[in-house]
Amino acid sequence: MLRQALLALSASKKTRELILATPVTRDVVSRFVAGETAADALAATERLISQGLHVTIDFLGEDTVDPDQATAVADEYIGLLRRLSETDLSARGRAEVSVKPTAVGLGLPDHGEKTARENIARIAAAARNAGTTVTVDMEDHTRIDATLRIVSELRADFPDLGCVIQSYLRRSADDCLDLAEAGSRVRLCKGAYRAPEGIGLANKADVDLSYARCMRILLDGPGYPMLATHDPRLIQIVGSKAQLVGREPGSFEYQMLYGIRPDEQARLAAEGAQVRVYLPYGSDWYGYLVRRLAERPANLAFFLRALSSRK
Repeated sequence: MLRQALLALSASKKTRELILATPVTRDVVSRFVAGETAADALAATERLISQGLHVTIDFLGEDTVDPDQATAVADEYIGLLRRLSETDLSARGRAEVSVKPTAVGLGLPDHGEKTARENIARIAAAARNAGTTVTVDMEDHTRIDATLRIVSELRADFPDLGCVIQSYLRRSADDCLDLAEAGSRVRLCKGAYRAPEGIGLANKADVDLSYARCMRILLDGPGYPMLATHDPRLIQIVGSKAQLVGREPGSFEYQMLYGIRPDEQARLAAEGAQVRVYLPYGSDWYGYLVRRLAERPANLAFFLRALSSRK
């Protein structure tokens, strides 16, 4: 119930204005967001890599309705990738980028899918020049088919283009079966959007069961699974399954969000696992923040404590 309420707030203009007006909000957000500029993201990336972690960088923003803005977002990623290459942070895939299709045009009323595909292709080409990769984020359930089409079409030229599957959707096991092929990179997460009954799973236990089912499909397949979870039980299941099927540490990775369970990130990395941190930056952080609060009650408790302690 709380999760559904928070997800509804992520689309509320009035609540957004209220939170943005709260003087302490930006201090709290800094736990989950690296900063507003590419320089902030690069500094955080360098620090995380020095700790033995890998990084995927997300320039925050979504639901772009202006073609020029979609182009500007793609240009931001291209400039970021150039700077990653110049500082050697992208070497051996230590830092890559994650891109939301609606940020680069998918939601445009005219030729949205074509625009998003062209912009993601530009970003993927820049990533290849930088010696790294791109993962295409998955958004709400209405965007899934278009996103998977874009990924499928672009993989002809960029076979290492990654995509995301969300276990809260009933279709996800079938999508994993389709995607679990040699060379494919698939990030599995629980998902932080709402979907109608019959399309999405509302019960946490059902979402967890779906995650475990999808995870087994990906680890049994010949691709490269990127298993995004902070759940201790699921992390343990991933480790046991990987060992059972003979997965070497470099043949899959754990992924976690910036600012969430950093001690666990460090523990897994110290044990030899590959751990990648999802690192967002930019000024358009509201929707991202509220979905993080919805995903995990501990995040909401932290946010409320921080607000109360700064009054």
